[in-house]
Amino acid sequence: MAEGDWDYYRRMRRTPLFDAHRAAGARMVEFAGWEMPLHYGSQIEEHHAVRRSAGVFDISHMLAADIEGGEARAFLRRALANDVARLPPGKALYSCLLAEDGGVLDDLIVYFAGPDRYRAVLNAATAQADLEWLGRRAPAGARIRPRTDLAMLAVQGPRAREQFWAALPEFRSASEDLASFCSMERNESFLARTGYTGEDGFELMLPAGAAPEAWRRLCAAGVRPCGLGARDTLRLEAGMNLYGQDMDASVTPFESGLGWTVALEGGRDFVGRAALERRAAAFQRLGLVLQERAGVLRAHQAVRTARGEGTITSGSFAPTLNASIALARLPAACAPGERVEVAVRDKRLAARLVQPPFVRRGKILV
Repeated sequence: MAEGDWDYYRRMRRTPLFDAHRAAGARMVEFAGWEMPLHYGSQIEEHHAVRRSAGVFDISHMLAADIEGGEARAFLRRALANDVARLPPGKALYSCLLAEDGGVLDDLIVYFAGPDRYRAVLNAATAQADLEWLGRRAPAGARIRPRTDLAMLAVQGPRAREQFWAALPEFRSASEDLASFCSMERNESFLARTGYTGEDGFELMLPAGAAPEAWRRLCAAGVRPCGLGARDTLRLEAGMNLYGQDMDASVTPFESGLGWTVALEGGRDFVGRAALERRAAAFQRLGLVLQERAGVLRAHQAVRTARGEGTITSGSFAPTLNASIALARLPAACAPGERVEVAVRDKRLAARLVQPPFVRRGKILV
């Protein structure tokens, strides 16, 4: 990656939709070095809009990176814990980047975009470190191209697709048959049926200059603008991890509920594999549902179980369940259905262990 590209990425701390957010009355906050909308008046109403209808999120703080060249496939097979050889053209997979000791450096989605071409979407807080990590390992036949020229929107909810097509009908014919976790390209735009809310919908990558008009058309079609606050409660209800809270370099995918993203079959070598094969999981990830109304579950609260002590990694009030829920790192012997106690301020409150997700496609599962 050229130094000029890094300079551009370091400077770009407002997305192309910053003015649109301000005009809509968004409360702006700092997130991973970016000035982002927390909400546009009511975080709970935005949450319910995504569960019941459709909402749109600006996710342009995340970074798309194209990995191209004759050795791109072989390189990603060594770099990722999941195996891109599983992917037919247009399909996507979720994977982790691992340290040599098996710890999680980041989680990401990779799309098979075409012959000798993949697209990865990196988290905002880890994008620079991810690119440097990949760059150190990339052979000459695999080029990494950060797409700082793109903006990204996520339209999510049970009515997301129909409202997306109402706003942007030019995508309809090419995307009506798009299956879950698949993608397609149209001119300079890239559309994927993926998301981070537990609901159906699309994630759209498009030239930065085209993003404000796409945002305007979506809002005019009745899609509700949503901020980081609703995105966090939605992903928590969906049982989806947040890097830096629910997993980091201190834990393995098997300790973070992400064992399903590790492809061990076939003897493929990848960074961290040897460590995973010899490193027994000391913890597991489970969900908690608070059984009392006397507090809210939050990150870093201690959890007392019959098997030993654990800690909450993410917690909040869950609007869909009308209860407080959490993801927690707990002793490996714990099991769903067990009762535990959580230290909330000066109280010990009762909670029930469950297997995430809590909500998927609008249905409560716990």
